[in-house]
Amino acid sequence: MAAYGLYTHIQSNRRRSIALLAGLFVLVYVMVYAGALVAEALSVNADLNTLMQLAWNDLIRAFPIATLGTLAWIAIAYYFHQSMIDALTGGREVTRAEQPRLYNLLENLCISRGITMPKLKVMDSDALNAFASGMNEKQYSITVTSGLLALLDDAELESVLGHELTHIRNGDVRMMIIAVIIAGAIAFVAELVARLWFYNGFGFGRSRDREGGGGGGGIAILIAVALLVVAYVLSFLIRLALSREREYLADAGSVELTKNPDAMISALRKIEGRGELPGATSAIMELCVDNPREGFGELFDTHPTVDNRVAALVKYAGGHDPGPIALPDPESSESNQSDMVNGEGPDQPPPAGPWGQAEPANTPATPSEESPATPSQTPGPWGPHGT
Repeated sequence: MAAYGLYTHIQSNRRRSIALLAGLFVLVYVMVYAGALVAEALSVNADLNTLMQLAWNDLIRAFPIATLGTLAWIAIAYYFHQSMIDALTGGREVTRAEQPRLYNLLENLCISRGITMPKLKVMDSDALNAFASGMNEKQYSITVTSGLLALLDDAELESVLGHELTHIRNGDVRMMIIAVIIAGAIAFVAELVARLWFYNGFGFGRSRDREGGGGGGGIAILIAVALLVVAYVLSFLIRLALSREREYLADAGSVELTKNPDAMISALRKIEGRGELPGATSAIMELCVDNPREGFGELFDTHPTVDNRVAALVKYAGGHDPGPIALPDPESSESNQSDMVNGEGPDQPPPAGPWGQAEPANTPATPSEESPATPSQTPGPWGPHGT
């Protein structure tokens, strides 16, 4: 785990957020230029230099439209990204009356540090996961799954909430949302350019001869394809380039809030391998406490492994690792919790007292069990009963 401080991380996140937004515009302009280069190569028979100059002129003319389109995309994502996330995950906002346990845990954490309390949301899923989202204090929210509520105890649930609250405090959430916006914008522009390419290339393709000869069309198309591929790959790598240290720092921030490293460790062990959210996009999974989607070892993983995170907590926070934890079925756990709330716990024999098994208070006595009319002849601890 890197040895830089919390405030350094926060400042770094702010700088990278600005750089990511600037990079978004650069990538959009690159893709517009690539699309213009393809269009010119398919419609003009000219050398490479001429085609590139024509494409540059097209970019200058399209610059205002591309800029306004990108700004509109950012504005839409800024104001409606939470609605999009909720639509994909099914998260719904809950109140204290609906989830007093969850609400009180988060409220206590916020009060202890003077933090504005984010909205609380619950999504119906057996998966064990949680994530924070939002771009400012009015938008911040923490979403947890119903499976997490059912299978984590109060201390573990508090640690997970502390983890997500630390992401909000550190600016990680804002940076990740910006990365998601970039990925969406680039994917949109890439699809638009591809459709225009197909439309112009195969629908209205024409050749305009220019003096000076041609022969540059094929090379121009190869350059344009290369630019499109590079821009698309960069939009994917931007998210992967975001430091995995944010998860280590969020774990440490949770321990700092709760003063309970063991609870954070046991929560991670319970979540391990059980966090897959069906129907969620990769961008949403990257916001979660744990992202089980992996590829090529750890090369393209957005989160450190649970083993590495636990090892860091044991080393730096003094926690204890219980190892992998087996869990009961989420449905049976939820049923048991509901029964306990309603006073209908599982059938168990009443506890034995110091003089033997206690009889249920509401069980009527049978004739054979009724007290005899004459005193019992069974000797007591001080001898036979008197007559």
